[in-house]
Amino acid sequence: MKVADLYIRVSTDEQADKGYSQRDQEERLRKHCSSLNITIDKIIYEDHSAKTFERPEWKKYLFSIRKGRGSRQNKFLFFTKWDRFSRNTSEAYQMISNLNKLCITPQAIEQPLDLRVPENKLLLAIYLSTPEVENDRRALNVTYGMRRAIKEGRMMGIAPYGYINRCTQDGRKYVAVKEPEATNMIWAFKQVAKGHLPTAVILKEMNRREGRKLTKNSFMDGLRNIAYCGKLFLKAYNDEEEKIVEGKHEALISEELFMKVQRVLHRKSNKDAFLPAGRIINEERYPLRGLLLCPQCNKTLTASSAKGRSKHYYYYHCTTSCGFRHNSEIVNDLFVEELSKFRFSIGAEKILKTILEQNFSIVSNGLNDERKVLQNKLNAIEGRIDKARDMYLEDKLDEEDFKRIKMKYKVEIEDINFKLNSLKTSGHTDDIEKKMTQALNAIVNISERYNNASTIDKRAIVGLIYPEKLTFDGEYFQTTKINSLAGNIALINKELGNKKNRQRSEKTSNVGLVTSTGFKPVTF
Repeated sequence: MKVADLYIRVSTDEQADKGYSQRDQEERLRKHCSSLNITIDKIIYEDHSAKTFERPEWKKYLFSIRKGRGSRQNKFLFFTKWDRFSRNTSEAYQMISNLNKLCITPQAIEQPLDLRVPENKLLLAIYLSTPEVENDRRALNVTYGMRRAIKEGRMMGIAPYGYINRCTQDGRKYVAVKEPEATNMIWAFKQVAKGHLPTAVILKEMNRREGRKLTKNSFMDGLRNIAYCGKLFLKAYNDEEEKIVEGKHEALISEELFMKVQRVLHRKSNKDAFLPAGRIINEERYPLRGLLLCPQCNKTLTASSAKGRSKHYYYYHCTTSCGFRHNSEIVNDLFVEELSKFRFSIGAEKILKTILEQNFSIVSNGLNDERKVLQNKLNAIEGRIDKARDMYLEDKLDEEDFKRIKMKYKVEIEDINFKLNSLKTSGHTDDIEKKMTQALNAIVNISERYNNASTIDKRAIVGLIYPEKLTFDGEYFQTTKINSLAGNIALINKELGNKKNRQRSEKTSNVGLVTSTGFKPVTF
């Protein structure tokens, strides 16, 4: 008695485009078996592409055959056409060989072939390669279409976090901003750009906000996605080089902010030992974990607890053989005391405000001069392009030379425009006095603000004052760099203190400005 298994495959796309259906295939296969008096054993339904044999139901079928090795019998495997079986010629030949070893004879009822006849193998190659060529051509057309769309500034695929795919009434697709996710992503970019918090902490805080949650991988991909600053990345293909094009979607952040984030991510990926980092554990006891360096081996200090006879003890400690450790409560208290050196003395706020206003005026004037230089340079380049265009229209310059000139100046123009946009952003003078007052009020008593802040805010304060990690030797904190404003506060306080001491002791000798105690050396 002849026995056959029926393999019925259709993909969603094929069903929609060509009208293939499982019901139709099954009907034709059953009719074929009935006409030849062949008994049907198994029916395998597959809803998967035929590019490879990594198909769920096919793998189950193959496993069941191999499992029943002892009761193996000769049987047919029927399908309507060879493209139902496979659309990959090399894999198809290999699978036919494997099935024959398992006593299974594959056969397409509408394209019957006796593979014992050598010439039929040529026909089989035609049957298998035709749909494969169709797939390759379709894939090529899709690739060309997608690249053309990107060149025109259209974002392809599923919109990233903060955006949403939309469609106009006439059927045109576009990408729109989606809230509150867009605001969340803007906030995340700004936090990462500061460089004082680990990205994992920023992600955790962002996911606490309203809107859809993100995984770690999706978040990191988003931070590196140039689409957020209104650009699109076009990959290299054949003779075309990779390039960045202007997108038609709305930008969430500036190019300047995007580049700041990339620099921060690059530094952190290189695992610079002197950059602030570290995972937050026990939010109250270890706010400085990952921000301190061992004075003996220069490794980053971690934090943990040790159980004593009656209570637990908490330490910042080194993980190397040097064995350095110090009570975390004592270290935390010493650090608050260290921050008190940046407390404003009487009159220091006014002095600093005056200094900031003067510096802003100088910088603002310098920015205006720089803008004028860049604008003149841009005008000169555009004048050269206009001249070349006139020569081209008058047939004094051939097309290739004209294109070469345009490409030569294109990069320069983009660079100048980027710098001009950055200067426009940084040159805003709106409410500068109000903003300075707010900033100074925020740091009037930085140690108190630190003491009452959450762990995340504490780490943010540390990162703002100290761009690099601090070395703690058990008594003092040392660093090679310090925020210039904080350094100036310390110097002003020191100088004011020196003046008071000179008045009291009636000393007249000049005393130069020195760094605050414990910070050695310091770069301002």
